[in-house]
Amino acid sequence: MNLREIIRHLEAQVLAGDGLIDGIEVDRCFSADLMSDVLGRSHANGILITGLTNPQAVRTADIADIKAVCVVRGKIPEKETVALAKQKEIPLFTTKLTMFEACGVLYTKGLKGVGERQSA
Repeated sequence: MNLREIIRHLEAQVLAGDGLIDGIEVDRCFSADLMSDVLGRSHANGILITGLTNPQAVRTADIADIKAVCVVRGKIPEKETVALAKQKEIPLFTTKLTMFEACGVLYTKGLKGVGERQSA
C-alpha cells in the first residue's frame, strides 16, 4: 500500500518527509510503544504505529528499516523527533485515531500485521 493512501485513510497530518511519501510502498504494519518489541518483531518495509513522541521512535524505525512512523491519539512529537525524522528521511505523521482504530482501519484496507501470512 502506498504511504500516501495510508495517510489519507488515517486522516493524518504529515510532520516530516512529505516529499518522500509518494514513492514509499509498505506491506506490513506494527504497533507498539515498547521499542524493544519493535526491534524484536518488526518487519522491514513496514510502518510503525505508536504513541511515543520522543526521538527513540524514529531511531528505532531507522535501525529496523521501518519506512514510516505514525503517532496516534493526536499527539504531537517533540521538536527533536521531527528534526531526526527529517534528517533520517523517515516520514513522520500524526493521527487523532487511537492505536486500535488506526490498526483496524489499515487492516480493513488490506494491510497485514507483522507475523500474519500473506494470502496466496
